[in-house]
Amino acid sequence: MALIVISALVIAAVLAMATTYALAHARSGARAADGTGAQRAALAGQATTVAPLRVLSVSPAPGTRRADGSKPVVVTFSAPLAAGSPVPGLKPAVRGSWHQAGASLSFRPATGFGPSRRFTVRVPAGPGGVRSAAGATLARPVVAAFRTRAWSTRRLAELLAQLRYLPLSWRPLSAGTGTAAAGTGTAGTAAAGTGTSGAGIAAQFAAAYSPPAGTFRWHHGYPAALRSHWKAARPGLILKGAVMAFESQHGMTMNGIAGPAVWNAVFRAARDGRANRSGYTYALASQADPETLTIWHDGRVVLRSAANTGIPVAPTADGTFPVYLRYRFQIMRGLNPDGSSYADPVSYVSYFNAGEAVHYFPRGSYGFPQSLGCVELPIAAAARAWPYLTYGSLVTVAG
Repeated sequence: MALIVISALVIAAVLAMATTYALAHARSGARAADGTGAQRAALAGQATTVAPLRVLSVSPAPGTRRADGSKPVVVTFSAPLAAGSPVPGLKPAVRGSWHQAGASLSFRPATGFGPSRRFTVRVPAGPGGVRSAAGATLARPVVAAFRTRAWSTRRLAELLAQLRYLPLSWRPLSAGTGTAAAGTGTAGTAAAGTGTSGAGIAAQFAAAYSPPAGTFRWHHGYPAALRSHWKAARPGLILKGAVMAFESQHGMTMNGIAGPAVWNAVFRAARDGRANRSGYTYALASQADPETLTIWHDGRVVLRSAANTGIPVAPTADGTFPVYLRYRFQIMRGLNPDGSSYADPVSYVSYFNAGEAVHYFPRGSYGFPQSLGCVELPIAAAARAWPYLTYGSLVTVAG
C-alpha cells in the first residue's frame, strides 16, 4: 500500500515538471516569435521608404520657341499626386485653372496664352511644394520656360474678310466634306470659332494659332492692279489697308499693324458681327495720256474723272499706298520748285503717300501733269471721290 502511494507521488511530480517545462518553452517561443516579428517589421519599414518625387516632363518642352498658345501646360511627375497638392506657378500670370489627374497637373488657360510671349513655369519643391499621394516632395524646384508663336496672318485675313474689310470673301470648309460651307455670314460659323461666350473667344485664340481650312474668293469687278497685292498668308498692302480701316472704325491708333489690341478687337467684332460700315474702296490714278482717276467701291466703278498728277520736277510717286489722313478742307502749305512758298485752300483731301493727296484744286483743264505731286480733281469729281476714299483705302499711281 505504501508502495502505491509513493508511485503516485512520483508520477505527480513528473507531470508537474513536464507542465513547468512546457510553459517555459512556450514563453521562450513567444519571445522568439516576438523578436522575429520586430525584425520583420523593421525590414518592412525599410522596404516601404518613400522615394523622392521627380518631374518627368513639362509640355511645352523647356526652350520651345513656337509653342501653340491655345494648348494647356502639362507637368508630369514620377508618382500620383496628393489631393490638394500645391500647384506650379506661371509668370506672367494667365487667367485659367490647374487640374490634377493621377501623376499629372495641367493648366488650362481661360482663353489662351498670348502670341509671341515668353512664359515661365515654376514647380515648387520642399515641404510647401508639390506633394505625392505617399507624401514625397521634390528635392528642388523645377523651372521651365517657353515662347508662344505669333498669331497667323492668314487667320487675320480670314476674319477681316468675314467682316468685309477686304475685297475678297472667305468661306470655311465644312467638316469632313472638303467643300466650302454655305452661308457663312460675317462671323457666325463654327469653323470661325465665334460665339458670345468665353468658349467662343477661346476658340478664336485656337484658330489664331491654327487657322481653319477655307477658301478666299475675289469679289467681282476689281482690276488686276489690286489683285497683284494679295497675299493670303503674308502681310501685304491689302491687309495693311484693311487693318487701318478697322483701326479707324474702332477708334484705335491707326498704323496698320495688327498688335494684340487689334487682334482682340477683331475677335470681339467677329463675335458681335460688327462688320465694316464703309465698304471697300480702291483708286487707280493713271498717268497715261490723258491722266485719269478711277475709283471702285464694293466691286463697281463709282467714279472715273480726268485728273492731274505731278510735273517732272515734282512728280507723283508710282506705287500703291493706303489713305492715312483726311480733311474736308485745309490750307495746303509747301514750297514751289523756285523756292517760294505757297498756301493754297483745297477741299476734299485724302493723303495717301507723305504729302501727296487726292483733292480738289482749281485748274482751267485736267488730264495732264500740273500739280506738285498730288492727284488733282475738278470740284464735282473731288466731292464724289472724298466719301469713298476712307482711311485704309488703297490708291495706286501708275504711269
